[in-house]
Amino acid sequence: MDYKVDDKNLDASMFISFVNQVWQGDYDMEQTRQALSKTLNITAYDNKKLVGCLRILSDGYYFGTITELLVLPQYQKQGIGSKLLQLAKDNTPTMLYFGSQPEAEKFYEKNGCQKSLQSYMINKG
Repeated sequence: MDYKVDDKNLDASMFISFVNQVWQGDYDMEQTRQALSKTLNITAYDNKKLVGCLRILSDGYYFGTITELLVLPQYQKQGIGSKLLQLAKDNTPTMLYFGSQPEAEKFYEKNGCQKSLQSYMINKG
């Protein structure tokens, strides 16, 4: 497995193809390109195939958040998500806050993450 911190070669078409294997959606190429340019992208590749990605949005001082941690279903439970999370801890200057799906809570707790603030959301629209 090849891991890259601040993966500058992660392009929008590659990311959309990857994310559609985890979260089906109608993702816009240009908006995806802009979103990727604003985050620290930590990736995992099996040969040249993108199999995992963790994205961090941070102001570099006060706040950082993990926008998503995704691993292709057929690559899960092989330590890839744990390695991406460790690389995130090692390569960000701030604490990291993030939300979690209930079924993923045990994964985060196993990796040393602590439950924190309750999350809320404001729907757009």
